[in-house]
Amino acid sequence: MVKEIREVEIVKHNFSTKKTQRTKDLIAEEKPIHIFVNKSFWATILCSPYELKELAIGHLLSEGVLKSIQELTDIIIDEKNSCYVNLYPKINVKERIGLSKLHQRVVTSACGDQSFYQFSRKPRKITSNLKIDAKVIFESVKQLNFKAKTYRQTGGVHAAALYDVNGTLTALTEDVGRHNAVDKVIGIAALKNLAFGNLFLTSTGRLSGDIIFKSAEVGIPIVASLGAALDSGVQMAKKANLTLAGFVRGNRINIYTHPERILL
Repeated sequence: MVKEIREVEIVKHNFSTKKTQRTKDLIAEEKPIHIFVNKSFWATILCSPYELKELAIGHLLSEGVLKSIQELTDIIIDEKNSCYVNLYPKINVKERIGLSKLHQRVVTSACGDQSFYQFSRKPRKITSNLKIDAKVIFESVKQLNFKAKTYRQTGGVHAAALYDVNGTLTALTEDVGRHNAVDKVIGIAALKNLAFGNLFLTSTGRLSGDIIFKSAEVGIPIVASLGAALDSGVQMAKKANLTLAGFVRGNRINIYTHPERILL
């Protein structure tokens, strides 16, 4: 069994057949990772316990603490799930941490956070001229649940993926937290030295302001999801000059901002 899934015994009742049985079920695991940057504590993130290096890199990139992977000297993850991210000594880590407005030092996998931080942050402006055919975006989002193995087994995680202009999958991951899934896929792409301005992000989660901020921070021009867009997400996308699409499912796509990048 894969490491991010655990088997548990349950009592299952079917209201249609009125039958009750003892059986087993698969559930997604959630564990903490404690991130330190040059020995300074950054945050504890509750996440699916795999691709932790990618999570740390993507999280720090999307929060503006790390500007590029070229700033890294190494990353060490110990047996206690402490992740030590080391940057070159010339980088003023304390200043960057101070400038970041991360609203909490314990980041849960809950998807209902309404912190003021996501409304008050000024996003990076997107300058990419990327244009994608609407059918490519639709098919790419449609693939998410088929490709998301842990989701199919447990129903307890979110998926995120990056595709190029032709709809070729370049990075895919899953996590109990939708923010973590976005951070992980950013980390995967960064380690491959992919150009974010030539990619679009797909997600199974709601599109809130902090998700859009993360995407804009690394230069992703288009974000599309099976889920709904929130007001904070739409406002952040407008500020960032980012194309935001939600409810990409069934036979429709709702484009909330900068529709010129999606060719209909």
